[in-house]
Amino acid sequence: MTAPKVTMKDVAALAGVSKSAVSLAFNDSRKLSPATLQNILNAASELGYSQDPAARMLRTRRTDSLALLLPQQLDNVLQNPYYTQFLQGIGQTCHREGFTLLLAPPLRGSMLRAIPYAAVDGFIVSGLEYDRGEVTALRQRRIPFVLVDSEWHDDIPSVEIDDGQGTAEVVDYLIGRGHRRIAFVAFDTGVAGGFTDWHGPVRRRMDGVRHSLAQVGLSTDDPDITVLEVPCTRAGGTEAFRRLWSVPERPTAIVAFSDIIAFGVLDAARAAGVDVPGSLSVTGFDDLAEASWTAPSLTTVRQPIATKGRLAAEYLVEAIARDQPAEVRHQRLPTSLLIRRSTGPVSHAGAS
Repeated sequence: MTAPKVTMKDVAALAGVSKSAVSLAFNDSRKLSPATLQNILNAASELGYSQDPAARMLRTRRTDSLALLLPQQLDNVLQNPYYTQFLQGIGQTCHREGFTLLLAPPLRGSMLRAIPYAAVDGFIVSGLEYDRGEVTALRQRRIPFVLVDSEWHDDIPSVEIDDGQGTAEVVDYLIGRGHRRIAFVAFDTGVAGGFTDWHGPVRRRMDGVRHSLAQVGLSTDDPDITVLEVPCTRAGGTEAFRRLWSVPERPTAIVAFSDIIAFGVLDAARAAGVDVPGSLSVTGFDDLAEASWTAPSLTTVRQPIATKGRLAAEYLVEAIARDQPAEVRHQRLPTSLLIRRSTGPVSHAGAS
């Protein structure tokens, strides 16, 4: 026969305290002396007592859990080391504040559908390139949330980086090395109208590109300038290289909007016997760990990925804790260009 379930009353009897004291031990232990708390925990351990999480949520109306609403399916997310660093930052805050973390990828292809299924106290929303209804749904649910790398909303906490400055520095550097035939490889936005209709970080990065090109009389309409969209994966970078290298007028430089795409470009260039940077310069965006030891090491834009995650979680915990509206916090973090061995001056053959 199955043993009867251990209850709070059983723990209270063994510890010699009231049932309310046992409840405090598991819900608000600050109201108990250290000795009483330890006595209750020892009794609970001896009896094998564990609190029913569903009952606790009904009683406290809290889950002590945050959700990270993701823009991609988990298999793609887990292939990208960017999210490892981002999760490290979130994890620092969760550990300090006593929260668990739920990963919420799109449900049947929709971030919007994933929201009602997450029993959490708040959401970190990552990479929402434009408001497709998720912001409205979260507002209607009256649940705290923080946007990371998204559109600006005055009344919603947010963390982002200076995307435009980052890509502008890359383009300025390549132009200074003589490159004029340049391909820009962005992560897929799902927007049918082309890059003029992009939103969020990919739009800001493209704005930086266009600003720097204009400084030397170039534009995205020039035949030597190419803009591609591919999945934000290593395979996406491989696909981009093959498409760019299959045409007669090949670029002398490829600017990837993420390191993971740039790694795929480098993989494909190596397989095709293309000399990087002798025949082709390649840049990324992120400064993932692999960027410094891939062959050749990758010129890239460093962004503070873990800091973004840590700040987003901090802002969310603050929003959950406050009982009345407070100042909404926004943070835009700087980027920096790191010059490594994957870039060099344009070759005479490429310049012709």
